[in-house]
Amino acid sequence: MAKENDAKITDREVIAIEKENMVNVDSEKSSTYRSLTSESAKDLIESVDAFLFDCDGVIWKGDKLIDGVPEALQALRSMGKRLVFVTNNSTKSRKQYARKFGTLGLHVTEEEIFSSSFAAAMFLKLNGFSRDKKVYVIGEEGILEELALAGFTGLGGPEDGKKTIQLKSNFLFEHDKDVGAVIVGLDQYINFYKLQYATLCIRENPGCLFIATNRDAVGHLTDLQEWPGAGCMVAAVCGSVQKEPVVVGKPSTFLMDFLLERYKIDTSKMCMVGDRLDTDILFGRNAGCKTLLVLSGVTALSDLNDSSNTIHPDYYTSNVSDIVLLSRK
Repeated sequence: MAKENDAKITDREVIAIEKENMVNVDSEKSSTYRSLTSESAKDLIESVDAFLFDCDGVIWKGDKLIDGVPEALQALRSMGKRLVFVTNNSTKSRKQYARKFGTLGLHVTEEEIFSSSFAAAMFLKLNGFSRDKKVYVIGEEGILEELALAGFTGLGGPEDGKKTIQLKSNFLFEHDKDVGAVIVGLDQYINFYKLQYATLCIRENPGCLFIATNRDAVGHLTDLQEWPGAGCMVAAVCGSVQKEPVVVGKPSTFLMDFLLERYKIDTSKMCMVGDRLDTDILFGRNAGCKTLLVLSGVTALSDLNDSSNTIHPDYYTSNVSDIVLLSRK
């Protein structure tokens, strides 16, 4: 881990970061959001007690850390700031995410991680979902593991990834009548079998819940390019059942309410740091948090400045490390 002095930058480097942040900013829209500067970085750090970080495109891309992240997180911890990691990626459980952080050289505990897989399991638990009922999952191991930890029985997931359907005369697709909820998240093994199973559960099982971990259109699942997100899987099920799901990940109020109950920190003392306008930044704005958009993920400066965009952060900058580097000038 780098020492604090290793992360200091020169006046010239600070000016370069600030100039980079200001490139192509529309003068009319700049009044609604500002590039992070040395002064505003100091003000931001002093004004909040907790930073909420998205992960994909903010902390890492795929399995590669974004430059400067370890030093920035360590510096914020040394200032006494609480760090919370809030990810819409449901492919891992909190325990699995803690292992990923560790593999990348970051010490982050399970208690500091809130994934949409965990949120889905907590939604069922807090709403009194019967343990006699089962949950069908379009998604990966993260959802199944969190369901098991919460005491629920999960079906589907990767196990159904290789199953096929032969459409022929007099064929009747069977499904479990005890399924009381369907959870849809990111699933790289999604297929026709899973879509039909989920559809039948929602349509034919009385009172069956339809839950989406999130509706992200794309995500940085590898470091070099974007991939289809959970929103694609959710849209497929929506199209079949003609029904909208309960969304438990960002920007839903459910996840923020859970965080507030856990940490007892006023939202005005929190800053949400993310790379997506329609999830991360909207999540923070809806709750009254300060918001910082980083351009290291799926959102480009041109997206932020687009005339059709109505979701504006308080600040934007290139990446997470700027928070600390700029404040040290």
